Amino acid sequence: MKLILGSASPRRKDLLAQLGVVPDAILPPDIDEDPKPRELPRPYCARLAREKAQAVSADPDDIVLCADTTVALGRRILGKPADAGEAAAFLTLLGGRRHQVITAVAVRRGARLWSREVVTDVKMKRLSDVELNGYLASGEWQGKAGGYAIQGLAGAFIPWISGSFTGVVGLPVAETAALLAAAGYPLYGETA
Repeated sequence: MKLILGSASPRRKDLLAQLGVVPDAILPPDIDEDPKPRELPRPYCARLAREKAQAVSADPDDIVLCADTTVALGRRILGKPADAGEAAAFLTLLGGRRHQVITAVAVRRGARLWSREVVTDVKMKRLSDVELNGYLASGEWQGKAGGYAIQGLAGAFIPWISGSFTGVVGLPVAETAALLAAAGYPLYGETA
């Protein structure tokens, strides 16, 4: 049995390490991540995690772990910004308001699939022009849902969260451990 992480995210690999888990392979799938017309954030996020897990090639006994993180402002999905202008627009929209960060995790072993979505409420302060421009110049927004990384410089912009911090980073550790255990993956030094 091998564990395949279907993500190129170094953050997800680091979060797995908190469980003492080192993937045997890292195979990020290439799927269409565009939302369907009128698709709501939580079902969108769950669908992407499942589709990613199904898209990874694996032997029947291997365990595939995939996740997707989506930032939602009401019914609006704020994905990974295409450029600094879009990142600025996202951060301005989020400023002074609460939003949700949804991370869906999907674990597949053979034909079986286990999945879970974790929703965390987050409040971002209103950013001054200096803060916004400094953050954009850092480049940290690139490749991040909603245009920010709570575990990085943007942590200073988040005075409040309710839910899973590791879910906001990109992989809710407690829920991921439960899904891996359900799929029969040995955790905490157990042997298969």
